[in-house]
Amino acid sequence: RDMETSQTHGSEGMSRDLSELMKEATKEVHERAENTPFMKNFQKGQVSLQEFKMVTASLYFIYSALEEEIERNKNKPVYAPVYFPAELHRKAALEKDLEYFYGSNWRKDIPCPEATQKYVERLHYVGKSHPELLVAHAYTRYLGDLSGGQVLKKIAQKALQLPSTGEGLAFFTFDGVSNATKFKQLYRSRMNALEMDLATKKRVLEEGKKFFIFSVLSSQVFEALQELVSKGPENGFPVQPKAELRTRSVNKPSEHGPAPGKESERTNRRQTGIIPSTPLVRWILALSFLATTVAVGLFAM
Repeated sequence: RDMETSQTHGSEGMSRDLSELMKEATKEVHERAENTPFMKNFQKGQVSLQEFKMVTASLYFIYSALEEEIERNKNKPVYAPVYFPAELHRKAALEKDLEYFYGSNWRKDIPCPEATQKYVERLHYVGKSHPELLVAHAYTRYLGDLSGGQVLKKIAQKALQLPSTGEGLAFFTFDGVSNATKFKQLYRSRMNALEMDLATKKRVLEEGKKFFIFSVLSSQVFEALQELVSKGPENGFPVQPKAELRTRSVNKPSEHGPAPGKESERTNRRQTGIIPSTPLVRWILALSFLATTVAVGLFAM
């Protein structure tokens, strides 16, 4: 009888709105992400240009895969109601940012780390084999970026001294959304209207939870690596200096000539920044930054 009661309560719970269930299912992971040292440091503006560029590159690969699969499934009932390409799609905006940071040959210069590639492969697998799960990725990414991305945009712009005109920050700019609050309400209502049985709802929630668990774990691994780095060469890592905010040198005299002009300044913006000691540390940091955008955003929703 107790088992029957538990199953009945579970069925009743799963009859609630999908967006509400998703937020509740990932609540604990949200809180863990919000309280990681990485998250707290970023909120203080402790982010380097190199880290920011790596995040932008990772986001490009992720959104390219996500939007390819969305286009594949845009007419299917399991996704069509939440298809908002003009309002939400980010690939074109990321291309602008990457050209700004890396130059016209950016496609040849940006790497795709193994962790990002695994997520890209998951998106393609879901899109081709289980398109009903795409909504979990679209919801967490797009609405997270639409909400929390605005907070991160201001922090990054100030910390990296990016132009007030928005260059390098197109990813955070949603020109197709005039009122974020109303749009999120519309998106959630469409999402809640998707026809799903209880088994499918459970699978969608599990897909969302897996993404956030990955996000928090990547943050924790990064913190452990940073601790090893700080202990010095006896652990196999060179001593890592304390991170400092990047500052422009455009108004400072150069030892080799006059202050650089706009082109030199742009080159400096592409090349300078605090670079962690190892590729593994750098990429885990980038993925943690990527997860932070979503965590902040879904807390705000």
